[in-house]
Amino acid sequence: MTKSKYILLAVLLIVGISLAVANTVPNSTSFASGYVYVDEQTGSELSTQELVADVAPAVVSIVTESVSYNWFWQAVPQTGAGSGIIISPDGYVVTNNHVVEGANKVTVTLSSGNTYEATLVGTDAETDLAVVKIDASGLDYLHFLTNSLEQLGVLDPVVAVGNALALPGGPTWTLGVVSNLGRSIEVDTGVVLKDIIQTDAAINAGNSGGPLVNMAGQVVGINVAIASNAENIGFAISTDTAIPVVQSLINEGKVVRPWLGVSVATVTPAIQQYYHLSVDTGALITSVTSGSPADEAGLRAGDVITKLGDGDVNTADDLISAIGSHQIGDQVEITYYHGSVQKITAATLEESPS
Repeated sequence: MTKSKYILLAVLLIVGISLAVANTVPNSTSFASGYVYVDEQTGSELSTQELVADVAPAVVSIVTESVSYNWFWQAVPQTGAGSGIIISPDGYVVTNNHVVEGANKVTVTLSSGNTYEATLVGTDAETDLAVVKIDASGLDYLHFLTNSLEQLGVLDPVVAVGNALALPGGPTWTLGVVSNLGRSIEVDTGVVLKDIIQTDAAINAGNSGGPLVNMAGQVVGINVAIASNAENIGFAISTDTAIPVVQSLINEGKVVRPWLGVSVATVTPAIQQYYHLSVDTGALITSVTSGSPADEAGLRAGDVITKLGDGDVNTADDLISAIGSHQIGDQVEITYYHGSVQKITAATLEESPS
């Protein structure tokens, strides 16, 4: 988190439909080599000594090197620090996209002190996740717990682990509880991260990409952000989001999403009044990408989508979820209001552009 600063916004208004991700776990969560890194059930609680012994070898520190340019176009070397989670004995490591974004060199250091230069497998800015690979074997690795939002409860104890402040001598451990589940936060790039776990376990600069684990030592989230103007409010990307994204990055090198090509805002009483809308619920289109499926279907800024397929659309999130539940190439029927006139059109979803 040394390269990007995140803040929690009180109101999330406008969201891009290209953010839609289906939060489903793929049928296979193993690598070609047969190693499985996903658990479906919560494991047995460990003692603190057992938890540290199990988790520590699979948490790595990440140091990045990049180059920026000053006002005189002179190259200025920069370094960043973060954390990562080993998820296979042959060296796949999960971290945050903002930890490795723009890096010319990524160096991974194990708890043993061994250091490796990592290669980039894939990144996904829309979920702030990335996978890198080191040339190693026989590594200890952690397991991700599926459906962590359902299997966790508020006030459940959790531990955040990571390379806080890039302090020498190994990772920093902080104990806390789950403060809330399913938050949405907007980052300084404008991306909205959804299904976020809030915790009071202290998360500091350098913790980004490290694990948030339950008392069985299973990863329930990936540390991603703090509320800079608050006390003890940190955030982690849930494994509900992470598992399918990580698997897609490993298998495809990218995340493939269905795309409609609109940005929308949830219709609220204030928005209805300001824009003189004829409906009091739905997803107000604020912009349409030229040449997108929405554009070709005749949708325009100012239209309000109230239904996609058989599902009602009452909010922007409803539309995101509905699109994410479809496949690329699916034709979807869209009910919308153009002024006071209800209309129906159809759009064929495409792959979201990078």
